[in-house]
Amino acid sequence: MKVTKYTDLEIGQAAEVVHTITEEDIKTFGDLSGDYNPLHFDEEWAKTTMFGGRIAHGILTASYISAAIGMNLPGPGTIYMSQSMKFMGPVHIGDTVTARVEVIHKNDEKKRVTLKTTCTNQNGDLVLDGEALVKLMKM
Repeated sequence: MKVTKYTDLEIGQAAEVVHTITEEDIKTFGDLSGDYNPLHFDEEWAKTTMFGGRIAHGILTASYISAAIGMNLPGPGTIYMSQSMKFMGPVHIGDTVTARVEVIHKNDEKKRVTLKTTCTNQNGDLVLDGEALVKLMKM
């Protein structure tokens, strides 16, 4: 396991995680979170909404950002300090989500890194936009 040091990070450095949303993902996330909103579990009910059918939990989509940060950039040992995000569009079962993180600022005094965080679907549509603040275990 490679642990990234603060001094190794550069502005513009980026990493991605790609995942296709499945029925099992939604069931598992509902079981873990306790969120059984019919928007995620009841197709007939969800058809009556602005989305025209079931969608994935927004926080499930956001969790792929956590995977990109914790496993890729900066990677293992990263402390997730904060996350701001806006949900820009729905994610449906079968959509392929690309979670991307990019270094946009380094605070040398506090050894903290700001990352631009986005999720897009298979069509390149932005479904989540935000920023994360992280700290590395290794300086």
